[in-house]
Amino acid sequence: MSQRIYLSPPHVGPEETELLMQAMRSNWIAPAGPFLDQFEAEFARATGAAHAVAVSSGTAALHLALHALGVGAGDEVAVSTLTFIGSVAPIVQRGAAPVFIDSDSTWTLDPDLLDHTVRDRSRIKAVVAVHLYGQPADLDRLRSICAARGIPLIEDAAEATGAQYKGRHVGNDGAVGYYSFNGNKIVTTSSGGMVVTADAAVAAHVRKLATQAREPVPHYEHAELGYNFRLSNVLAALGVAQLRRLSERVEQRRRNFEYYAQGLSDLPGVAFMPEAAHSRSTRWLTVITIDPAAGVSREALRRSLEAENIEARPVWKPMHQQPPLRRFPAVLNGTSDRLFEQGLCLPSGSSLTREDLDRIVTTVRRAWHTSVGRG
Repeated sequence: MSQRIYLSPPHVGPEETELLMQAMRSNWIAPAGPFLDQFEAEFARATGAAHAVAVSSGTAALHLALHALGVGAGDEVAVSTLTFIGSVAPIVQRGAAPVFIDSDSTWTLDPDLLDHTVRDRSRIKAVVAVHLYGQPADLDRLRSICAARGIPLIEDAAEATGAQYKGRHVGNDGAVGYYSFNGNKIVTTSSGGMVVTADAAVAAHVRKLATQAREPVPHYEHAELGYNFRLSNVLAALGVAQLRRLSERVEQRRRNFEYYAQGLSDLPGVAFMPEAAHSRSTRWLTVITIDPAAGVSREALRRSLEAENIEARPVWKPMHQQPPLRRFPAVLNGTSDRLFEQGLCLPSGSSLTREDLDRIVTTVRRAWHTSVGRG
């Protein structure tokens, strides 16, 4: 069988190895050290953030953001329903209730639905807007809606390191932004995340909470309960090396998208995730939708790819459909449900070769014509 093509594998090289070895030789094998400081500083410069705090995951970053902003028991948090569970689980674990908001035509949080929702629900204490698959949400509108009611906006940029909204890097328009450096992300530290904010007090509180909320005294004193959420200095070394190739990696993923668009757009019923006019997506994942009228189902195509040892994945199952979350309110327009039924993520790694892309396109086209012919 041909070598497996993964959806979004890590892309590392000799510089990552060298910096990891430097970290090991320094003996800073801890959630503190020079590479951790360097990674935070360089990430802040790359994204335009005033303050950056490196943590153990994107999910941990949201925990910290919600805590630092005072969101807790009895509160509600409006959040995109078309997202990964990490955008929502910390809300519930903080004792708050998510209010799921559907997507607009860009697949990101619908500002009109959000506006209607915050007018009707006085308990909403924060909004989490997800930059889905590297596509920025409409930040100007979302920020305006939140500002009018004094609600902090949290930008979930877990999938969007390198994405731009009207020429500015995502993550800095809200009260807090956060990113993921999981192994499948454009910048990876194996596991890891980053919290960014313009508010020095929020950054200081996040940093304190991430290190068990220890007070600055010689003994271990805790005025509040924190978390063990700081990033390792060793993993930060990997992040420093990865960050230096961010622009290159984004361009490679955008080229993947263009190749797929050229190779598959003529298939009847195939459409691609749009790029919003206000944004420059990273195309972290290239995503297609398949009109059922074409005679090909999303799942049939996924199985055809899997039979050729090619990984593909359905679009995120909406959070309002997840069994532990069905009890929470949802403001829906049908978009996320439709995208889940029709959407498929194609391999999108920045290390894909032309031969890989040809193999994927050929498999899709063969599956398409076989299915249509049978129909």
